[in-house]
Amino acid sequence: MAEVTFDDFMKVDIRVGTVVKAEPFPEARQPAIKLWVDYGAEIGIKKSSAQITDHYEPATLVGKKIMGVVNFPPRQIGPFMSEALVLGFTDAQNAVVLAVPDKETPDGARLC
Repeated sequence: MAEVTFDDFMKVDIRVGTVVKAEPFPEARQPAIKLWVDYGAEIGIKKSSAQITDHYEPATLVGKKIMGVVNFPPRQIGPFMSEALVLGFTDAQNAVVLAVPDKETPDGARLC
Protein backbone atom coordinates (compact mmCIF):
# COMPACT_ATOMS: atom_id res chain seq x y z
CA MET A 1 0.00 0.00 0.00
CA ALA A 2 1.27 3.48 -0.84
CA GLU A 3 2.38 5.79 1.94
CA VAL A 4 0.45 9.01 2.48
CA THR A 5 1.64 12.29 3.92
CA PHE A 6 0.04 14.08 6.85
CA ASP A 7 -1.36 16.59 4.34
CA ASP A 8 -2.99 13.68 2.44
CA PHE A 9 -4.56 12.45 5.69
CA MET A 10 -5.90 15.91 6.53
CA LYS A 11 -7.83 15.96 3.23
CA VAL A 12 -10.07 13.16 4.54
CA ASP A 13 -12.75 14.73 6.77
CA ILE A 14 -13.79 12.06 9.30
CA ARG A 15 -16.49 13.15 11.74
CA VAL A 16 -18.62 11.72 14.52
CA GLY A 17 -22.36 11.70 13.98
CA THR A 18 -25.56 10.27 15.42
CA VAL A 19 -27.85 8.04 13.36
CA VAL A 20 -31.23 9.82 13.31
CA LYS A 21 -33.00 7.50 10.86
CA ALA A 22 -32.32 4.02 9.48
CA GLU A 23 -34.26 1.93 6.95
CA PRO A 24 -33.77 -1.37 5.14
CA PHE A 25 -32.39 -0.98 1.60
CA PRO A 26 -33.86 -3.95 -0.30
CA GLU A 27 -33.06 -2.41 -3.71
CA ALA A 28 -29.29 -2.55 -3.07
CA ARG A 29 -27.28 -5.26 -4.87
CA GLN A 30 -25.54 -6.19 -1.61
CA PRO A 31 -27.55 -6.27 1.66
CA ALA A 32 -27.47 -2.73 3.08
CA ILE A 33 -29.16 -0.25 5.38
CA LYS A 34 -29.98 3.36 4.48
CA LEU A 35 -28.77 5.75 7.19
CA TRP A 36 -29.37 9.40 7.91
CA VAL A 37 -26.58 10.69 10.16
CA ASP A 38 -26.48 14.04 11.97
CA TYR A 39 -22.91 15.34 11.80
CA GLY A 40 -23.66 18.52 13.78
CA ALA A 41 -24.59 22.10 12.95
CA GLU A 42 -21.67 22.74 10.57
CA ILE A 43 -22.34 19.74 8.31
CA GLY A 44 -25.92 18.70 9.05
CA ILE A 45 -27.59 15.41 8.14
CA LYS A 46 -26.01 13.25 5.44
CA LYS A 47 -27.35 10.03 3.94
CA SER A 48 -25.33 6.87 3.57
CA SER A 49 -25.82 3.32 2.34
CA ALA A 50 -23.99 0.91 4.63
CA GLN A 51 -23.40 -2.82 4.16
CA ILE A 52 -23.74 -3.57 7.86
CA THR A 53 -26.68 -6.00 7.91
CA ASP A 54 -24.74 -8.90 9.48
CA HIS A 55 -24.51 -7.18 12.86
CA TYR A 56 -27.11 -4.41 12.78
CA GLU A 57 -30.85 -3.89 12.32
CA PRO A 58 -32.25 -0.47 11.34
CA ALA A 59 -34.21 -0.08 14.58
CA THR A 60 -31.12 -0.63 16.75
CA LEU A 61 -29.06 2.00 14.91
CA VAL A 62 -31.15 5.11 15.68
CA GLY A 63 -29.31 7.11 18.35
CA LYS A 64 -26.00 5.30 17.79
CA LYS A 65 -22.81 7.36 17.44
CA ILE A 66 -20.79 6.43 14.36
CA MET A 67 -17.84 7.77 12.37
CA GLY A 68 -17.94 8.71 8.71
CA VAL A 69 -16.10 10.44 5.88
CA VAL A 70 -18.17 13.52 5.05
CA ASN A 71 -16.21 15.05 2.16
CA PHE A 72 -16.52 12.35 -0.52
CA PRO A 73 -18.64 13.34 -3.52
CA PRO A 74 -22.21 11.97 -3.49
CA ARG A 75 -22.61 8.53 -5.04
CA GLN A 76 -25.75 7.09 -6.58
CA ILE A 77 -26.47 3.60 -5.21
CA GLY A 78 -29.55 2.29 -6.97
CA PRO A 79 -32.38 4.73 -6.20
CA PHE A 80 -30.50 6.22 -3.20
CA MET A 81 -27.93 9.04 -3.18
CA SER A 82 -25.20 8.29 -0.61
CA GLU A 83 -23.52 11.48 0.67
CA ALA A 84 -21.06 10.10 3.25
CA LEU A 85 -19.06 6.93 3.89
CA VAL A 86 -19.79 5.22 7.21
CA LEU A 87 -16.61 3.66 8.61
CA GLY A 88 -16.11 0.18 10.01
CA PHE A 89 -13.83 -2.82 10.25
CA THR A 90 -14.37 -6.40 9.13
CA ASP A 91 -14.54 -9.11 11.76
CA ALA A 92 -13.25 -12.70 11.43
CA GLN A 93 -16.29 -13.59 9.28
CA ASN A 94 -15.74 -10.56 7.00
CA ALA A 95 -18.83 -8.77 8.37
CA VAL A 96 -18.60 -5.02 9.00
CA VAL A 97 -18.42 -3.73 12.59
CA LEU A 98 -19.00 0.02 12.86
CA ALA A 99 -16.18 2.33 13.95
CA VAL A 100 -17.46 4.29 16.95
CA PRO A 101 -15.95 6.67 19.51
CA ASP A 102 -15.44 5.02 22.91
CA LYS A 103 -16.33 8.16 24.92
CA GLU A 104 -19.14 10.71 24.58
CA THR A 105 -18.26 12.93 21.63
CA PRO A 106 -20.31 15.79 20.14
CA ASP A 107 -21.75 15.40 16.66
CA GLY A 108 -19.42 16.96 14.13
CA ALA A 109 -16.21 16.35 16.12
CA ARG A 110 -13.38 15.72 13.66
CA LEU A 111 -10.93 12.84 13.85
CA CYS A 112 -7.51 14.26 14.65
